[in-house]
Amino acid sequence: MSPIKNRFGETLIHTVLCGSLTVLATQVAAQSYPSQPVRWILGFPAGGSSDILTRTIGMKLGELWGQSVIIDNRPGASGVIANAAVAKAPPDGYTMLLMSITFANLIATGKKTPYDPFGDLESVAQLAAVPNVLSVHPSLPVKSVKDLISTAKSRPGQINYGTGGTLTGPHLATELFKLLTKTDMLHVSYKGTPPAVIDLVAGRVQMMMALTPVVAPHLKANRLRAIAVSSSKRIAELPDLPLIADTVPGYEALNWYGVMMPKQTPRTIITKVNADIGRALAAPDVVQRLADASFQVTFSTPEGLTQFIRKEADTWKRVITEAKIPVD
Repeated sequence: MSPIKNRFGETLIHTVLCGSLTVLATQVAAQSYPSQPVRWILGFPAGGSSDILTRTIGMKLGELWGQSVIIDNRPGASGVIANAAVAKAPPDGYTMLLMSITFANLIATGKKTPYDPFGDLESVAQLAAVPNVLSVHPSLPVKSVKDLISTAKSRPGQINYGTGGTLTGPHLATELFKLLTKTDMLHVSYKGTPPAVIDLVAGRVQMMMALTPVVAPHLKANRLRAIAVSSSKRIAELPDLPLIADTVPGYEALNWYGVMMPKQTPRTIITKVNADIGRALAAPDVVQRLADASFQVTFSTPEGLTQFIRKEADTWKRVITEAKIPVD
């Protein structure tokens, strides 16, 4: 055999062996995963719906894994801070991102972010969705969607509404409402939903599309008045509350959540985390806890989440364009 052919054969064998060892190492890592605490980062403050969702599922994952799931709240910049932190984390399976509708909304704006939504992050699973409850401060003399539309048209630009941040789900949900009803209301943006709700209860803002778990205690205490819900069907926690769509045909706006990890996280780990999230979401205590908070489980494959994000981005891009929402 010639020296050239011999060297070629040695190189080929070396390449095959290295590839096999890499695959084997990845499989072994997945089987022992996780062998240390996992950090779950979210771009929203403690106390909100996203925090409730993350802690509920995170606790169950901790039980399944025998490792702590550390919830890391990093609010601000419509989730960009948290998204970028996970995008830049080592792709070893020990950093997860709770992403929401806001993630897709940022894509819809075309605005440059310090991370590539699909180039730097890997989809893992869709988790759940929750509707908004259209709530008002008692000082606002409206008791129905029809009343709100009439009042807003008689006082253009004078009714203000709070949200947990620009381009969040409740923000675009309200802008969609304004487009369909041809009303003009002023947006007041906060650094997270809890402080916005505090100001709504205090009467510093008059209206809010707020997630059920956050406003439910204030509704029960009559500190706020619920007008309608943003889903296409009534919710169990507030069964007598009508739909916005009853007055505004075709209206629907849900807030949804999913999990992503840094790009190049081993596929075996992505697959395992997806399967374990599915197990967590099916656990009876998790099912009850999420149902009590009006969450609708929407578990999906990694590919299903990617497709859903792209679809949502296209939908809200039209709202952003038609409502002329500034994205700078």
